[in-house]
Amino acid sequence: MSDRTIDTYSDLAALSAAARQALIDLITSTVAERGVFRIALAGGSTPKRLYELLATAEIPWAQLQLFWGDERNVPPDHAESNYRMVREALLDPAQVPAASVCPPPINVASPEQTALAYESRLREAFGDEPFPRWDLALQGMGDDAHTASLFPETAALEETERWFVANWVPKFDAYRLTLTAPAICSARNIWFLVAGEKKREALRHVWEGPHNPSRYPSQSIEPRAGSLRWFLTEDADPRPRPS
Repeated sequence: MSDRTIDTYSDLAALSAAARQALIDLITSTVAERGVFRIALAGGSTPKRLYELLATAEIPWAQLQLFWGDERNVPPDHAESNYRMVREALLDPAQVPAASVCPPPINVASPEQTALAYESRLREAFGDEPFPRWDLALQGMGDDAHTASLFPETAALEETERWFVANWVPKFDAYRLTLTAPAICSARNIWFLVAGEKKREALRHVWEGPHNPSRYPSQSIEPRAGSLRWFLTEDADPRPRPS
């Protein structure tokens, strides 16, 4: 693993509060420097609390561009939709302008069409960049070490040129839509939010195990020209505790 910053917090509430302030600071400095802040959002339960806290923050939403790092192949009003979760936790409460919000255009019958259409939209947003230069790619991690919808032993892990793909996940017998590892690793900042004892063993493998991204997909997330930061709860941290 490359150099990384690791911050550990007592519980999810403390982690979320710290991530909220760190994100506000990053947005403020980036908008001042470049006039826009582009973020790839994470789905899942851990980022949800962060989004709820951001909904009450003073943020120049019109100068943000919100994209999705991954999505389920379901309609946007479906209970499992990452878009719906973000809308309910953040977009509606904060009254984020529609022009700042760009979720994948889900076509349930054709996930590959969804992936191609969203990749086209991303390429429009980032111009001639070989991969999208996110100001922040926000990541979660599952207890199987997946991140975004890059699951163990799935085809998307082998992708080297595409930005966004439809990934068949046998354990769910379903497609997921996801940024590829190269399209995440191009970010200026990559933050993992990892909470809960069930994540500890997976994180130990990611950090200390043999390099095997096919089995531990989060190992594939190494910024090429940016910084990597981990926000952990104490019970997720696999490092030995001081005696």
